[in-house]
Order: sequence, then structure tokens, then C-alpha cells
Amino acid sequence: MKEISKQKKRKIERTVANNRSYKVILYNRFFLFILLVMAQIAVYVGVWTLFVYHSAVAPILQFLLWLLSLIFVLYLINKNERPSLKLNWVIILLLAPVFGVPFYLLNGDARPTKRMRKKIAKAKGEIACAVSEFYGESLPAAAPEHRESGVAYFLEKYGKYSLFCDGTVDYYASGEAAFPYMLSALKEAENFIFLEYFIIKHGCMWSEILKILLEKAEQGVQIRILYDDFGCMMSLPPKYDRYLESLHKNIRCMRFNPVLPIFAVRMNNRDHRKMLIIDGKVAFTGGINLADEYINAKSRFGVWKDSALKVTGNAVGSFTQMFLYLWNAFYKQKENIKEYLLPHKTGKAGGQVCVQPYDDCPLDDIRVGETVYLDAVNRAKKSLYVFTPYLILDDNMRAALCQAALRGVDVRIVTPAVPDKKLVFRLTRANYGILLKAGVRIYEYTPGFIHAKSMLCDGETAVVGTINLDYRSLYFHFENAVSFSGCQAVEDLKRDYEETFALSFERTEENCKRSVFGRLADALFRVFETLL
Repeated sequence: MKEISKQKKRKIERTVANNRSYKVILYNRFFLFILLVMAQIAVYVGVWTLFVYHSAVAPILQFLLWLLSLIFVLYLINKNERPSLKLNWVIILLLAPVFGVPFYLLNGDARPTKRMRKKIAKAKGEIACAVSEFYGESLPAAAPEHRESGVAYFLEKYGKYSLFCDGTVDYYASGEAAFPYMLSALKEAENFIFLEYFIIKHGCMWSEILKILLEKAEQGVQIRILYDDFGCMMSLPPKYDRYLESLHKNIRCMRFNPVLPIFAVRMNNRDHRKMLIIDGKVAFTGGINLADEYINAKSRFGVWKDSALKVTGNAVGSFTQMFLYLWNAFYKQKENIKEYLLPHKTGKAGGQVCVQPYDDCPLDDIRVGETVYLDAVNRAKKSLYVFTPYLILDDNMRAALCQAALRGVDVRIVTPAVPDKKLVFRLTRANYGILLKAGVRIYEYTPGFIHAKSMLCDGETAVVGTINLDYRSLYFHFENAVSFSGCQAVEDLKRDYEETFALSFERTEENCKRSVFGRLADALFRVFETLL
């Protein structure tokens, strides 16, 4: 790896210092987006009010709207979907047919995003074929008895990600604990660095990372950066992807699903994944985005509690696959995954550690993230611990948690005491009542906001990743996580839960009582919980 001259280093430092953060304020796309959307709503309301209620053919139009709503209601009733999703949409369609039908088409059904589906399906197929050709008989690496247990078979068959019994898994109980290891791994990069994050925001965290990326690009390392355009709408200036690419020929960047100030179905499908992959040897994931609040360098909602995983070994190849299928689906220049894969190491295969990275695509009709969570809940015999920033549950998850508690499992859920979104926080608390009655113990993280997403079953198997317990994570977003067991990381996660319980305030039925008006407001809000 060649050394960088002092002149190049000074140039890199000037580039990082000139981070263009002023353009985020100067060209604030979020407020422009809101204004244009509000204008569309006003035009829509005006046109429909004029024609449906004040035109000569108003009775005919009203009848047709009612008939259209009835057709959609019948379609929903016969659809293979969650009862809670059906009920909420039926209420909206019947009470407000003028808005309900177009709102459902935009938010209730992902099927119209055919173009996105086709691109992703094609990229996934090409990646799978290339991986199969590269590894041949050596894939998968785990023994059959491991693959057939628990949810591992499901993840391998439907998620297309193998279970591995080698390498290491390290758990970090906070962003500030993980960040030095991320920087250290970045500095060791020799061939490639892949970054994929929902949020990248100007600040000390991104500045330190960007400096290393520029140095590595100068040394010949290939850099690929993927960020969600909606997630970064308030944190990055317009065309920041082009700016990053202009810094060096070895840097390529893509905004996932560029935001349009119009109502469009595909705007629902955001890239909520968080991955840092280096040389195919080490990968980081978890709840941490690349912004200062995630490492508590900046305080927004008190102490920011998050978590992260560092994975080494053969399982890192699964992260590489996840990144490249999304990249190849939408970036103009495709990557050959064979150039980024490493031969499987067989020295430690068959050990106690089991690690299985996976992702969840909202367009394939297979609820991978939800299935893994439900498996852990239903399999628990002694204890089930959960970290989640949002607790907006559908019928299946709510019933599974209640049933686990009723059969004697020690079910504990930690949510924030300091919210980042007031309405979502209200809906989170609205779910407490039925869970508490069943015996679920609920804690609110008193120091601030908990953004970690994890589940620990019987102190033996764990899941850490990006998947919240809410409708958007489970149904609309691209997500990723890691299922693991048989390693020290499980014990470290268990210790983190115990320490977090001690810092949190336990909610009970007595201190969760609401007024009549409060219960009425929550009931009204829950009609729209599938949209949040």
C-alpha cells in the first residue's frame, strides 16, 4: 500500500474541512418537498370538492366513489394480509373514500413498484449465480445439523443467506464504543470499502470517515458509498453523490431511490440498512448511522443508546452480496461480485459459533425480518429481551409476545423515555396496556433515546440489526440483521440488557393509566399506525 505525500494529505484535510454543510440549509430539500406535497394535496382537495360535491354530476360521482371504495374493501377482505392492516385500511376507505383509495394505492400495497421489483430480482439472480459459480461445492460452510435447526433453514432457503460456523462476532453496546473499531478497520483496508447507510450527516463522525476514505482512494482502494436519499434529505446537500465522486476516480456513490416531490408508491421503499464492509474480511452493522448523535458527540434526545456488531470470517461474504445486489440493481455501472469475494476459510468450520447475516427486501412478499423475530418469540422458553425504539405491533407479533409471557417466559421490552417522534412515541405507549396485562415487562430507557434493535432468546441466540418493531421496518423498508449464537457476543448482549434494565424505568398498569380522552385519541391514531 503506497504512502500518501504530505501535499496530498493537506489537500484531503482541506476537502474534508470544506464539507458543503451550508448548502443543506441553503438548499433545504425537505421543506421544498413538504411545500410541493402540500400544494398537491390542496389541488387534489380542491378538484375533488368541486366535482364530487358541487358539480352537476355530484350524485353520480359520489356513488362511483362509494362503489370504488366497496370494491377495494372486498379486495382487502379477501387478500392474504394481516387482520390489523386490513381493518385499518377498511376504516380509512369507508370513512374517507375521496382520500382512502389513492392513499391505499400509495401506501397500502407495494405491488405497483414493478420496475423496482424487476431490477432487484434481476440483480439478485445474477449475484446468486456468480456466488454459486465462485464457491461451487464449498457453499454453504455450516454443517447440516446447524442449518436444519431453528430459523436457519428458512433464512437459507428463502433469504438465500447461508449459516456459517467460523469467524468472530463482537458486540458493542453503544455507538461510541463501536466507532474506534470502525475507524481502525477502515485504516486497514487494502482492496475495497463498501458503505451503506440510511443517514449520513456532516459532523465529526462523517469527517473522520471521509478523511480515511479519501486517503484510501488515493492508495488505490475502491470505495462504494450507498445512502438513502430520503434519510439524508435534511443532512446532505443536493447532488452530494456527484460531489463525492468528483473527489477521486476510485470513489463511486449512489443515492438510493431519489426523492421526488410527488406522490409515488416507490417513495415508501427506503434503504434503512446499515453496513460497513472492508476487503470482504470484516463487516459492521447495527442501528448506528453516520451522524454525531449516534456516537453521542451531539445530544439531541438525551443519551443516545445504540448497538453494533463486528463480524469476521466467511459470513462477511453475505454482507458483500447484500450490498452489491442493491448497488447493481440501480447504479449505472455494475460490479462483478467475483472481484470482491474471498475463498472460504475452512480451519474453524464446525465450531460452536453460528452466524447468519441476512436482509429483508419489501418487494419479494417474504417477511424475512418478521419471521426471524416471531421464531425467537415462539421458541423462547425462559426469557426474551427486546430493544426497539418503536413498538407499533401487528396482531401476530402482539399475540406472540403475549402468549410467550402467559406461558411463563420472562419477556422484557426496552423502549425510549425521550422520543424522537412524538406521535410514534404515543402509539408505542398505546401498545403497553395489552402487553402488560399478559405479563410482559416494559422499560423506558430513562437517560434518553434507545435506537438499538435487537432480540435475545433464552440468553443463547440473538438478533442484532436495523429492524424496528413497526410497520415500516417490517413491511416497507430494506433492512438487514445478523442472527448469531455460541459466541461471547451473546453474553455481551445479555450484559448490556441487564445494565440497561437497571438504568430504565419500569412501566406498570398503574403508571400507564390514561384518561378517557387519551384512550380515544390513541384509538384514533392507531387507525393510521400502518402509515408510520
